[in-house]
Amino acid sequence: MIRRYDKLVRDKIPEIIQSKGEIPRIVKLDDEQYFSALNQKLREEIDEYFEAYELEELADILEVVYAIAQYKQVSKDDLERLRWEKYNERGGFEERIFLLGVEKSE
Repeated sequence: MIRRYDKLVRDKIPEIIQSKGEIPRIVKLDDEQYFSALNQKLREEIDEYFEAYELEELADILEVVYAIAQYKQVSKDDLERLRWEKYNERGGFEERIFLLGVEKSE
C-alpha cells in the first residue's frame, strides 16, 4: 500500500524514508511544476505556522521563501537588501501600528 503525499519535500526526505526501511516514490519536477509546488509549499508552511505558532514553522517558511528567491535567481543577500530597502522606506512593525482607516481631509 502506498501512502500518498503529493507534495514538495526537502532534499533529504527520501533518504530519511529509506533509513526507516520504506521505499519513497518520487519524481523530479520541471521548472513550471517546481514553481507551482513551491507556492503550494509556502501556503502549507504558513498554515502550519498558524496552527502551532512555533519558531520551527517560521524557519520552514524562510526555507521555502529562499527556495522561491533562488528559483527567481535572487540571492538571499539580494532578498535581504530588498527587505532592508522597504524597511528604510516604509518602516517595520516595531511600533505595532494598526490602521483603522483613512479619512479625507477637507
